[in-house]
Amino acid sequence: MAPDEAAVFRVQPHNIEAEQSLLGAILVNNEAYHRVAEFLRPEHFFEPVHQRIFERCAERIARGQLADPVTLKLLFEEDEALRELDGSKYLRDLAHAAETIINAVEYGHIIHDLALKRGLIAVGEEVVNRAFDRTASETGREQIELAERALFALAQEGEARGEFRPFPQVLTAAVKHIESAWHKVGKVSGVPTDLTGLDEKLGGLQPSDLIILAGRPSMGKTALAVTIAANAAAQPNVHAEQENTKHRNYVVGVFSLEMSAEQLATRLLSGKARIESDRLRRGDISEEEWPLLVQASQELGTMPLFIDDTPALSIAALRTRARRLKRTQGLHLVVVDYLQLLRGTSVQSQGNRVQEITEITQGLKAMAKELNVPVLALSQLSRAVETREDKRPMLSDLRESGSIEQDADVVMFVFREEYYLSRAIPTQREGESKEKFDLRYEEWRRRLEAIHNKAEVIIAKQRHGPIGSIQLQFDANFGRFNNLELGQYPDHYYG
Repeated sequence: MAPDEAAVFRVQPHNIEAEQSLLGAILVNNEAYHRVAEFLRPEHFFEPVHQRIFERCAERIARGQLADPVTLKLLFEEDEALRELDGSKYLRDLAHAAETIINAVEYGHIIHDLALKRGLIAVGEEVVNRAFDRTASETGREQIELAERALFALAQEGEARGEFRPFPQVLTAAVKHIESAWHKVGKVSGVPTDLTGLDEKLGGLQPSDLIILAGRPSMGKTALAVTIAANAAAQPNVHAEQENTKHRNYVVGVFSLEMSAEQLATRLLSGKARIESDRLRRGDISEEEWPLLVQASQELGTMPLFIDDTPALSIAALRTRARRLKRTQGLHLVVVDYLQLLRGTSVQSQGNRVQEITEITQGLKAMAKELNVPVLALSQLSRAVETREDKRPMLSDLRESGSIEQDADVVMFVFREEYYLSRAIPTQREGESKEKFDLRYEEWRRRLEAIHNKAEVIIAKQRHGPIGSIQLQFDANFGRFNNLELGQYPDHYYG
């Protein structure tokens, strides 16, 4: 037979004997069903008859009823396809082919694995057919994302989504977490930001937390997020050996939906080499500065920092890529810049911005829990801030949906009074004497000088800790935040 002819007669992977043995074990001892119910479903069986038998067994056992050849006899009398098999006899034959409960679990895994392989075949055929379809509306990149989504959905098929854990086990894990924090410098239990005030308030960025960093344009949201990402990626991970990862520092994934990866890299190079970012963009670099730039790029190149600058990314695609990064590189922190540029995927949210933002924030929180990493998502604020005399933002200023505040574990605002005060240059009022104007101008100048390069991070909500404000230094020339009390960038960042 020619190879092409052989391919036509290929049969999808299956194992009828394993299916029969498992069903027999369930019919003899219903406890076998509970051993496989966590990961096995009727559609995982190859033989349609077996699918119906397993489904009926599941229905009866779920109601607390017995599922055996006698109680299931009625099923065969009502189902014509089963009646043709001489149902009562087939059930008895299955019971006679029964394996022990332990073997039944093994057969359950065999059935599940073969179902995954059939699913792979189906996904592959769908990918090929869609690529060949000239009428398909999706671009090649969109088709790749659809294929990735289908593959990850298949990978999760039958996985245990969670289970009860004995309280002593949970208690032991909590004590170990506390002990780990006690051994760390600064008592930071989460991913360190290396910004002292922030780490003291938050204890680092905690796994499974959704952290919202919000602010008006030009407040420095992206600069603060980049600072946190770079500081985290430069810190050694004390659990690297237990995690068995190739990276010794914290692994950070950045989704930059607004700025390109090259622009973010330029910001990092600016801070590392101590060369103003606008000069780097213009290529205005002296010969003496080139060695500094090369050294900075080499040192930054060792950090496990990964940037995805795909625009208009959907929340489903973002979760898929974060999962892939964790699987291939490890992952300790996800940064999203920024939330309002993500797209929803559900049909219900299309055309309804509030529902779409709700889907996005819920998706980000679900991703944080699933991957057990902190997710730092940037968010815009409404223009209501600009109408108030006190420009400090409040929770009610979060834009477009109350779900942002509701789903977030931590909400932080970045605020720079200097931005507003520098634009409020005093002018001489009508009828005002020069002496009074000079005094008022001098007072404005002194106030501006006092807040020069200072920023405030306001923790307005923290589910498991205190709220309050942290003072930081902001250097606009390098687009970097650092500790106000030190007056310099972290030593490890500059080497």
